[in-house]
Amino acid sequence: MTVAERFRAAMRGEPVDRLPMVEWAPYWDLTLERWIAEGMPEGLSRYQVQEHFGLDPVFCLRSTPLGPGCPEPEKHGAPVMTDPAQYDDLRECLYPDNDAHFAALEEHLATRERESFVLWMVIDGFFWFPRRLFGIEPHFFAFFDHPDLMHRMNADLAEHSIALLRRMAEIAVPEFVTFAEDMSYNHGPMLSEGTYAEFIEPYYREIIPVIEEIGSVAICDSDGDVTEMIPWLERAGMKGVLPLERQAGGNGMALREAHPEFILIGHYDKMVMNRGEAVIRGEFERLLPLMRSGRFVPSVDHQTPPGVSLEEYWTYLRLYAEYASSGAASRK
Repeated sequence: MTVAERFRAAMRGEPVDRLPMVEWAPYWDLTLERWIAEGMPEGLSRYQVQEHFGLDPVFCLRSTPLGPGCPEPEKHGAPVMTDPAQYDDLRECLYPDNDAHFAALEEHLATRERESFVLWMVIDGFFWFPRRLFGIEPHFFAFFDHPDLMHRMNADLAEHSIALLRRMAEIAVPEFVTFAEDMSYNHGPMLSEGTYAEFIEPYYREIIPVIEEIGSVAICDSDGDVTEMIPWLERAGMKGVLPLERQAGGNGMALREAHPEFILIGHYDKMVMNRGEAVIRGEFERLLPLMRSGRFVPSVDHQTPPGVSLEEYWTYLRLYAEYASSGAASRK
């Protein structure tokens, strides 16, 4: 099977020669610095690092609604807008054409066969984007203090995202499209179902049909425990979730039993990767029933941390290949 064909089949729960082997998140710079010091070649791009390790490579087109010249927050979580009235002025640098991102994809396609990699597109979600502008704490108050502005921002974002999706489809159809959201933490969603239904869901319902129309699959990217949130996502037409963080308490098999058609990506506990081969194997054993259930792509449940040595990562990859084959065997 080709890399892209295998990934599409895995998402559909169809037979595969083996499960995909991917590292979907960007590599942590501190991790790469350690691995280079331990012998990994220098100067590799994110894509080339995946190829170096023998993974099924993933090319990510990360679109952005923030154009050149947009102000940056002073620190993570700080506001870009200190006054809601600033949105009108800020809008002049929002919703750019993303020409450089599409040019990078076209350059990549010029040197590689389309089926030789997984193509993934990321768009800002309707929880994530207002938070980027308001800042973390003011964003929560904005649901109550500035509801009209919140809807206006998300309507603008939806229009922009639809235009980007249609442009993407003219170049190549991605295997999946994620909404960057991070709506949950280790105790569940950071907003109520009612708030989600009012401010987030209507815009999913506007965009997800476009994702399906171009032949792709809509997946929500949210850290934390998404157990309570998955029924909300399914109701809006979302087809899956990643990274299904183990440390947040999520239970992949319980989710599979409750949501048999839902795509799950991730769920390998990154915190065991530096604890020796037996523990690394034990984590794959934990995931094996989920691998055999279909519609699951095992992967590190976020970035591989810098506490993992290069030798330990090679051990993880060797066992990953073993279980990618055994996890697919019962579904051939």
